[in-house]
Amino acid sequence: MKEKKIPLRTCVVTHEKLPKRELLRIVRTKEGEILVDLTGKKNGRGAYIKKDLETLEKAKKSKILERHLEVLIPDNVYEEIKEVILDSK
Repeated sequence: MKEKKIPLRTCVVTHEKLPKRELLRIVRTKEGEILVDLTGKKNGRGAYIKKDLETLEKAKKSKILERHLEVLIPDNVYEEIKEVILDSK
């Protein structure tokens, strides 16, 4: 029997190819709003980061998410991402 293909995505911080379930999608909508996309289906420009606090801190320091999403990201969004990462563990 044929095995089901596992979708892989690349973390914008670590550049690791990982299954979608191990990553968190951050989306910038057309209105410029930054959202944490838990479904993986929201419209807008998306970037994936590994569900890891060290990766999140690295992303915040290097502003890599801001470059990928082409918008300034306020601290409260980083806090929301941190909460989602902590809840998923």
